[in-house]
Order: sequence, then structure tokens, then C-alpha cells
Amino acid sequence: MSTIAPTGLPARIKAFTQLGLLLGAFGNKQPWPGHTCGLTGPEYNAFDQAVSRAHVLNGWYTEPEVRHALSALSAMLHPQALEKWLANYPMIADVGHGKKVGIIMAGNVPLVGFHDLLCVLLTGHLAKVKPSSDDAGLLPALLAVLACLAPDLAAQVTLVDGKMGALDAIIATGSNNTARYFEHYFGNLPRIVRKGRTSVAVLDGTETAEELDALGEDVFRFFGMGCRNVSKVYMPENFDLDRLFRAFFRWKDIINHHKYANNYDYNKAVWLMDRVPITENGFLLLKEDQGVNSPVASLLYERYSDRNAVEERLRGLEESLQCIVGHGHVPFGTAQRPGPGEFADNVDTMQFLLELR
Repeated sequence: MSTIAPTGLPARIKAFTQLGLLLGAFGNKQPWPGHTCGLTGPEYNAFDQAVSRAHVLNGWYTEPEVRHALSALSAMLHPQALEKWLANYPMIADVGHGKKVGIIMAGNVPLVGFHDLLCVLLTGHLAKVKPSSDDAGLLPALLAVLACLAPDLAAQVTLVDGKMGALDAIIATGSNNTARYFEHYFGNLPRIVRKGRTSVAVLDGTETAEELDALGEDVFRFFGMGCRNVSKVYMPENFDLDRLFRAFFRWKDIINHHKYANNYDYNKAVWLMDRVPITENGFLLLKEDQGVNSPVASLLYERYSDRNAVEERLRGLEESLQCIVGHGHVPFGTAQRPGPGEFADNVDTMQFLLELR
């Protein structure tokens, strides 16, 4: 990678704001809005086609899920959201000379590594990106759009297929096993290494039907495969499980997805053979369990008598949890739409990158 003088902060912000508008249009499956969007008709259609065919390369990346991810990124790049977020980093305006920052991305959710790339480019660094093998071509397609909007900014990104090469810092996301490899391999570099996490919800019994309906979004979006997906629900001892089943009913068609259905059938068979008590509704398996990680197509639950004891236990699980949904925590239905300042693993990526100067 050759050294490139990073473009100024106002231009970077403008480029990402324009990208956000485009992602909103793609998320809503809008036709080409005209040259004012910053893309020609063929350029616009090329990205739209990449979205439509992503499921061919990754069966989990169905078109509705990919477009939902684009809509969430569009909200993240809203001008007011960016302005409020970046106000916390006054030193960001002093670009200086960019460092070479490697980004190793996960692929459990469409474009899940975009926020890391956003942070690297906003702080004026150069990005060497290794997309997940599950990326389904979405990141290269997105970078092609960025190159149309801001060629100088896109030129600060290099996609890596093999070894990362010379780096000044690394941001790597993977499983607990790969995290140990990352720590060993990049042990000489400033680094952020993320392990596997999950999310939980805490109900207090006062939830409205609308809030429980929104909880379905946190459970089922992206087929439950994201670290921000709720994999366990804590509920009062007298909470009626039928309230959850009624709220989740609108997600019933998820069982028509063959990969999800295969997981449902497999987990059901294993638990039945092990004589594990389960409750099911035809598209979700509920299992009472003290753990927090549930397999795809299932949801763990645990009843409690003392809410304070639950909160205390969750504080002890901070290293395993990405977020907590419920009253006093992340609002129902918003777990998969984090703002730009909601950092993965609660590690401030921006501060990490600014301190590389």
C-alpha cells in the first residue's frame, strides 16, 4: 500500500453522509434516484444487484436481511448522529499521517465490520481489510460505491486476500478460538481483539404487547446469528410464556428458510434424544437453562424472583455479553440498530485509533 494523504475531515464526513443516503435508498429497494445521488444508473444498479445476489454466495444473507443491514447503516451515518458522535473527539480534526491499520472482519451479519472501517477512515488512517469468507461480495461492492463518491477516501482502503503484511495496528473480530490466534500472531501490535459474544433480554412483567413484539426483532433478525441478537430471556417467575409466543408469531415464516429449518430440526432432535424439556411453536425452541448462548432457532430462558440478583449476575457476565435489552437497558427492537457511538465489546475504537498518532 502506498502512503496516501488522507482527505480532510469535512470531506470525509460529507462522503459518509452521502453514502448513508444511498444505503437508505438501497435498504428501501428504491430505483435509481438520478445523478444527484452521486452514482450513474449502471453504478447504482451494480450495487443493487450485489445485494440481490448475496444469498447465492451466503445462504444466510437473504435480500430482506441484507437490505435491513443497509438501512441500519444508513441510520448510523445520519448527519446528526455523526455530528453528535464525533463531537466527543475534538482531536479528530488533526489528521496527521495515517497509520496502516488492519481490519479482520466477521461475517455472521451482513457488513458487520463496516463500523471498524468507518472509524479507521474518519481518523485519517489507511485500512488494510480482510473481509470474511462469508462476506458474499458486499464489502467490495460497497467500496466501489464509495470510490464513486470519494475516490481519495476509497483509495485509503486495500482489500487483503492473504497475509496482512506490514501493519501499525490491528482490529480483529472472530470466535473465542481465533481470538487466541490473533492475540498470539499480532501480539507486537496495538490491537483490539474481539471474541464471541451474545446478548440477553431482561423482562420485568410490565412489558406491553408492542414491546414484546419489538423483542422479536432482537431475537430473529439475521436469524439470530449476530452478537447483538438476544439468545436468552430472563423473566419473572409468573411470566406467561404464551405472551412471548403471541408476540413472536409474526416471525413464523422464518422456518421456511432451509438453513434455519435444518438448525431447528437438528437441535430439536438432539434435545429430545437427551430428554431435555423444551417448549416449541413450530419455528422456535424454548429451553429453560442458566447459560446465555443458544443455538440457532432456539431461545434460552430463565425465571427469577429477584431482579437485582439478575442485574448483579449480568454484571459478572460483562465479558460475554454484547448488550442487554429491556427496561433500563437497550430499548426493545433496537439491538440490531446501534448508533455510531455504541462500540462492539464496549471498547472505544475511535479513541484507540486517535491514540495511534
